[in-house]
Amino acid sequence: MLANAGAALILTALAGLATGIGSVIALFTKRTSKKFLAASLGFSAGVMIYISFVEMFVKSQEYLQTGFGMVNGVWLACASFFSGMALIMLIDNLIPSPESNLTAVKAGKSDAVLARMGLLTALAIAIHNFPEGLATFTSALDDVSLGAAIAVAIAIHNIPEGIVTSVPIYYATGNKKKAFTVSFLSGLTEPLGAVIGYLILRPFLSDTLYGVIFGIISGIMVYIAVEELIPMAREYDKGNTMIFGVIGGMAVMAVSLIMFM
Repeated sequence: MLANAGAALILTALAGLATGIGSVIALFTKRTSKKFLAASLGFSAGVMIYISFVEMFVKSQEYLQTGFGMVNGVWLACASFFSGMALIMLIDNLIPSPESNLTAVKAGKSDAVLARMGLLTALAIAIHNFPEGLATFTSALDDVSLGAAIAVAIAIHNIPEGIVTSVPIYYATGNKKKAFTVSFLSGLTEPLGAVIGYLILRPFLSDTLYGVIFGIISGIMVYIAVEELIPMAREYDKGNTMIFGVIGGMAVMAVSLIMFM
């Protein structure tokens, strides 16, 4: 597993730096297709949901059943799954909602308020990215192709985060470079979270720990998909674009998992 550490770190870094893509879209294009954003977010949600239940949760059970038996292994996998949801819910409730920034821009809030909101959002996204970075990195350590799929899903998820970080800072300062830099740096916590998590967990890596981590990761990704991605996609487009994206994400993930079996 440790032989995949280099590839895992690269995948995690690329996923995190996708916030910079969101900044570029927001700051350097005159118009962004809302249907495209809705479909992309739906696609990311579909990948996360499918891979969580079909691959990650199954791996969690397999690892934990090795050490604790069939029934106890399933119980521990379930406990890990809901612990992951509880963890990301706690983080979500302790930090401000990024989506409120775009509403504030449209409402014409003062420059000081917008700048503060942009910086708070950057901090919020940085905190969010820690567990996401660990999720991508740990998955790639076990299976590079699985880690790559998760990295793509999280990268798509990070694009709108780059938008909601950079827009208020740009409107407050008129400085595209500053807005891009803050948004870009917030994405760097993704590989940082991976490295810190890896250094802490490395001495304890075992089948049991991998089982718990995979359960937690699956819970985190399902929560992100249901609580963040799908509602945000609905905001961009009220039609069927989002659900088509979800189905497409699941289908692509299903085919890729079969191909790499």
